[in-house]
Amino acid sequence: MILMKFGGTSVGSAEAMKRTMEIVRARVDERPVVVVSAMSKVTDMLYEIADLALSGAATALKEKVAALKQKHYEAIEALMGTDSYWAEEARSRVKAICQKIESSTDRVEIISRGEYLSSNVMYCAMNSHKLPTAFADAREFIITDNDRMQGEPDNAEIVRRAPKVIDAAFGKSIRGVLPQTVITQGFVGATSTGVETILGRGGSDYTASLIGMAVDARRIEIWTDVDGIRSADPRKVDHTLCIGRISFEEAAQMARSGAKVLHPKTIEPAVTKNIPVMVLNSMNPDGEGTTILAADLIEDGVRSVSSKEKIALVNVEVPALADSSAILTDLVRTLKAHRVNIDLINATADHIAFTTDSLDRFKQALAAFDASLNVTTDTTCAQISVIGKNISELRVALRNVSDLLLKSPLTQVSQNNTYVNISFVVPAGEVAAVVRQIHEYLFEK
Repeated sequence: MILMKFGGTSVGSAEAMKRTMEIVRARVDERPVVVVSAMSKVTDMLYEIADLALSGAATALKEKVAALKQKHYEAIEALMGTDSYWAEEARSRVKAICQKIESSTDRVEIISRGEYLSSNVMYCAMNSHKLPTAFADAREFIITDNDRMQGEPDNAEIVRRAPKVIDAAFGKSIRGVLPQTVITQGFVGATSTGVETILGRGGSDYTASLIGMAVDARRIEIWTDVDGIRSADPRKVDHTLCIGRISFEEAAQMARSGAKVLHPKTIEPAVTKNIPVMVLNSMNPDGEGTTILAADLIEDGVRSVSSKEKIALVNVEVPALADSSAILTDLVRTLKAHRVNIDLINATADHIAFTTDSLDRFKQALAAFDASLNVTTDTTCAQISVIGKNISELRVALRNVSDLLLKSPLTQVSQNNTYVNISFVVPAGEVAAVVRQIHEYLFEK
């Protein structure tokens, strides 16, 4: 069994859906489980619809839901216009989902419907195109805690439930034919009592990895609109390189450091079973993409320059004669209780500095800090990370690339036995220029 996850652009139009179906068809001998995101831009539409529903703007809400329904109807017509059975089945499912959206005032229920729209259209289209496919509802096996907007998966319960649901789906005939694949939704889940949750933006990658872990998949394929993981963000750097092979640790660090290809938590479930993860381009299915493997299979060297914007640099002054280690312990405990991510951190006897991208959660945590502490927050920063295997000696050389790195208010080298993450904080307005300078120094000379 393999897991195949397709992002919004891979199911973003009828043409894209046709390409996706053919990619799946080529792998039916491996019993693929297909995880899909919402069609591109649909989740944004649903956030707008949720705002309209909660504000009571009935006319605008009706118009926006009508546009959402029409978008999917157009895909159905283009995919199944000559197949009356499956076209009508798809329209009926889309209509029912849109009616539920329009009548709901539950934000999570509304936002999660994009994946149900796309997966139902794809389910009908795949069967219409002679690719027998079963439908599985992710809420039956992606079990999370009670945080509805950022559900934390219960891995043990997912491992218990997912194989049963998916095996049952493979065993249930579709119009007299056993399915060759199963389709389900990314991003969505439910509590143990059945209350709907979502995994947060980008959570479809995470879903695929969780299912792959649960069913002991041979590999996990993440299908996007780029040729694998790049050496930098192509929107900032012109001459990026495709990384052929990378370690689990390096890929996880890249995701946490701002690389957009993978959800930051995607790698964690795969690592537990040592399942290879491939990042591939659905618009170039013959491309090699990037394969993510155990570190002992990866050679030494720099992999990438990543950057993360929309962060806060937090400085905490430690009062004279105070126990800095006790203050640090209390701060970390408070941040953890509010589920605030800490990216970089540096502590001395009189000063603690850290960065976080959990801006809303940090505001809540800040109110719980010791009132005697002098805390300042700078949101005009970005962080840049150079990631690779056994590259710690680059730290000094990188400082010579840009004056801004010499002046960085927070620098940190994180490493285990193999991978290294060398990170700097720079002004947000300069991040693209500095990334280009570092990339040129490391990859283009």
